[in-house]
Amino acid sequence: MIFAIEEINRSDFLLPNVSIGYRIYDNCGSTLSSVHTSMALMNGDERTVGKTCSGQSAIHAIIGESESSSTIVLARTTGPFKIPVISHSATCECLSSRKQFPSFFRTIASDLYQSRALAQLVKHFGWNWVGAINSDSDYGNNGMAIFLAAAQEEGVCVEYTEKFHRTEPEKLLKVVEVIRKSTARVIVGFLAHVEMNNLLEQLSLHNITGLQFIGVEAWITADSLVTPTSFSVLGGSLGFAVQKANISGFTAFVIKEFWEKAFQCTEANVDSVTGTTPCKEIMDLIELKDYNDDVAELRYSSNIYKAIYAVAHSLHRILKCSEYLGCDKTVKVSPWQVVESLKWVNFTIKNGDQVWFDSTGATVARYEVVNWQRGSDGSVRFKPVGYYDASLPPGQRFVLRTEDIRWPGGNTELPVSVCSESCPPGTHKALQKGKPVCCYDCIPCADGEISNTTDSNGCTKCREEYWSNQKRDTCVLKNVEFLSYSEVMGKVLVFFSLFGVLLTLIVSTLFLINKDTPLVKANNSELSFLLLFSLTLCFLCSLTFIGRPSDWSCMLRHTAFGITFVLCISCVLGKTIVVLMAFRATLPGSNVMKWFGPAQQRLSVLAFTLIQVVICILWLTVNPPFPFKNMEYYKEKIILECALGSPIWFWAVLGYIGLLAMLCFILAFLARKLPDNFNEAKLITFSMLIFCAVWITFIPAYVSSPGKFTVAVEIFAILASSYGLLFCIFVPKCFIIVLKPELNTKKHLMGKTHSRSR
Repeated sequence: MIFAIEEINRSDFLLPNVSIGYRIYDNCGSTLSSVHTSMALMNGDERTVGKTCSGQSAIHAIIGESESSSTIVLARTTGPFKIPVISHSATCECLSSRKQFPSFFRTIASDLYQSRALAQLVKHFGWNWVGAINSDSDYGNNGMAIFLAAAQEEGVCVEYTEKFHRTEPEKLLKVVEVIRKSTARVIVGFLAHVEMNNLLEQLSLHNITGLQFIGVEAWITADSLVTPTSFSVLGGSLGFAVQKANISGFTAFVIKEFWEKAFQCTEANVDSVTGTTPCKEIMDLIELKDYNDDVAELRYSSNIYKAIYAVAHSLHRILKCSEYLGCDKTVKVSPWQVVESLKWVNFTIKNGDQVWFDSTGATVARYEVVNWQRGSDGSVRFKPVGYYDASLPPGQRFVLRTEDIRWPGGNTELPVSVCSESCPPGTHKALQKGKPVCCYDCIPCADGEISNTTDSNGCTKCREEYWSNQKRDTCVLKNVEFLSYSEVMGKVLVFFSLFGVLLTLIVSTLFLINKDTPLVKANNSELSFLLLFSLTLCFLCSLTFIGRPSDWSCMLRHTAFGITFVLCISCVLGKTIVVLMAFRATLPGSNVMKWFGPAQQRLSVLAFTLIQVVICILWLTVNPPFPFKNMEYYKEKIILECALGSPIWFWAVLGYIGLLAMLCFILAFLARKLPDNFNEAKLITFSMLIFCAVWITFIPAYVSSPGKFTVAVEIFAILASSYGLLFCIFVPKCFIIVLKPELNTKKHLMGKTHSRSR
């Protein structure tokens, strides 16, 4: 302050021919003393260094206080008198209210910025579980309130919030106990210098070390906190400090003052009044080994320098000073004029810093981020590792050089302070009941849901055709399932289908070779060959159910199945009728065979088949089967199947087949008592019994079978009923033709018939 005032008084440009007087008073940390002194200054009772102009007020501005609480009292006291109070270190956001403190200014930023920056700093390093301690004062309480609100916005949880005052040792001990029992490894200390010193002493006494302290400008660069034991507690601390300033000439000025006071000497001539002696060129510096002032650490000093110059520029503006005419000393300067003029000052000091006051009376927030480190010589140093500048755009305000930071214990590895470990991709956070949002359990995502980020609050459902992978962090295309030729089940079914075709061809060949034998003739060879042909088609139609469903395959498989089976049953029905007619034709006076000859047999087969053809055509016309991706039965895969289109037509096709089968079964059952050697009716009865049993069993199996097994059940029913017809009707005849040719005679076929007739 003295340096700045003397520099201004020597200036020919700022307040030329006008001297500034001053009075410096130490309140010794007492708010009461501060108020008493300010009242004395306002009343003109205190002696002021320097001359005062005639008729001018004894005081035009007050520089101070240092602490926020004392500054609040001082500003409230001087406010009604409109005397400007300019503080160099009072940072409480509460002082930003122009309504309550209209004449208050400060050359330091409000804690609004520092508190928010603290929350951003904590968030930057991923610490979401911290402890918070503050001074029980206006400075600590207001700053901590802003920090807690900003921390909540940043997603940082505070395990505990404790406060104490320098005069409350019992509360301090409670704070230490809370720190000792807590799980948070990071502590935000919004403390004044005195409270921080008290806390440091207790932590050292209880040997509580290894914690990561985050500090504020009030203590983070305080040399007085550096003791032989303090580094074990505060080593690695990070915090925001007021920026350094290099004021040219100040170092020499301080050293001169220091030298003269330390050695009780003067560079001027010997003063007979004070009794001082001239300073010698060589002095014993050993005497000053405990002197602890660091002239290079000009942080708050630069704020005082700016405050003095702000008052000078304000007076310069009021007195309408000019370089050539000097100042108009006839102008009566009132404190309220200084207040109004301070709102408009805007100047640059000689180190390049620009000084002006915003609408709250504060300057722009600029901080250095410093880190407590031990130097190569073992000394503690406050190394700058970044900066915060509120005047820059939001994305550029915060810069950190993490690689330069040394953490507690001298470690280079970032400490961890979380309530719960991060949830990896594939899981989501589930809050623990009764605990802050930073305490959670990691729950795996459900099937069909994923999370591909760390600490996801929820899982995202995959799109319809996608499914979650095993790790639940990526959606992948669902597996498409259908009965294919390449899988074992498909190969087995193809084998039995082709084997059935082969057996049918063998039987057809055998019947063709022996077409003139009595056995083949007696079994209506024309219907037998037509039946064998239809069985071949039945075996082959099962192949249409295998493979990837398409529009054509879906329409073909159901219509081919319906038509070929009706053709097959129609042939069996014709054979049954022929058997009945042939038996009745042997009775005396019967000529029924003329009503069901070969032509009528062909027409009956054609008529029965055409009805099924018409049903299938109507089905394909109205609502045909189509490929369908079934995603409901299995969530993790797609069942590619043929939708029926209209179930009514499908069941109409099956119902018509069942109707013919039942009719055939009834007629064959009625003819079961024919002569033993002519046992065609018994064979048809047994084949129809197997056919009906297969398809009756098929219905519940078809409805309940999942996915490709539905198709497999349908193919199995086709093959089983086809094999049943083939084996029951033709195998006994083939047995006689191949192994018992002696029975393949007309006499044998008719033998028992005649005996029974008689």
